[in-house]
Amino acid sequence: MNSAQPTATQRKAQQAAARLSTPTRPVEVRLSARRKKTITARWEGTKVVLLAPAAMGLERLVAAGEGLITRLEKKATRATNHKRSDEQLQALAEALNDKYLGGRAEWTSITWVENMTTRWGSCTPSTGRIRISHRLKQVPDYVLNSVVIHELVHTWIPNHGPDFWEWARHTPQLERARGYLEAYQRWGCPGDGPESQL
Repeated sequence: MNSAQPTATQRKAQQAAARLSTPTRPVEVRLSARRKKTITARWEGTKVVLLAPAAMGLERLVAAGEGLITRLEKKATRATNHKRSDEQLQALAEALNDKYLGGRAEWTSITWVENMTTRWGSCTPSTGRIRISHRLKQVPDYVLNSVVIHELVHTWIPNHGPDFWEWARHTPQLERARGYLEAYQRWGCPGDGPESQL
């Protein structure tokens, strides 16, 4: 056999890798005759490496690989979201203020706090200080955006009157965010759910 020609196992690994890879997330498939049943996935730098039995069929390999890669990416996203910093929160507030509030909000600081158990966020208009519950580090962006916009509006409208809601309604996906926060409050942190003002 010519050594330049890929074996059937190598071709299967290449085909699976081509089907599982995306432009931003390459996948390398490593097939092993020693591996009998298990299939695993792990990150190696920016690439996902899928380890699977050589005897596994291509369609089953791709289907199992898709599921494992999805779980791996979700886990990485959760880990990244938990690392959101105060600096990132400040940059987010600036971007949301410019885009949805016409730059109207003025604040002195916006920070994550760990001692907030009854609210998602708070604003002290007299000092311009905004605090966001650390529990929101793990929520989808649209949910965090809704809470940040809500608190930004409080920098010039301290109550929840009609003027406040006229501005707060600029929040994209507001109703969806409210639903998420209600579910989080009810089931995400039993017995300790913050009251939602959104």
